[in-house]
Amino acid sequence: QVQLVESGGGSVQAGGSLKLSCEYSGYPHGPIYMGWFRQAPGKEREGVAAIDANGVTSYANSVEDRFTISRDYAKNTLYLQMNSLKPEDSAMYVCVSDYFVPGGVASMLRSTRHDYSGQGTQVTISS
Repeated sequence: QVQLVESGGGSVQAGGSLKLSCEYSGYPHGPIYMGWFRQAPGKEREGVAAIDANGVTSYANSVEDRFTISRDYAKNTLYLQMNSLKPEDSAMYVCVSDYFVPGGVASMLRSTRHDYSGQGTQVTISS
């Protein structure tokens, strides 16, 4: 049974940093594509960052140069390092994975369906 468990959310002031983690398990051959999405009350769900098995990444324009996605295969963990946080980054952050994404990581950020999703971790940024 595949599981994705996020952690690392919390409350910080604007300009601060947080590092989210997503520990995954139960994959027979490992997830190929992984990513982070976020959703805030009253806002549309947004693809934040995605990474494929070769380390190719894609980011939303709103987080480019501030967020970094990475994965540690030895620890079966996906990360999202978030720097220079802004109040508009406040949201529930959810880890997702897909075995195949036509068009690659850039397409994954626009996708509305995924093979697996975690429960999410809340990020709150105060001004």
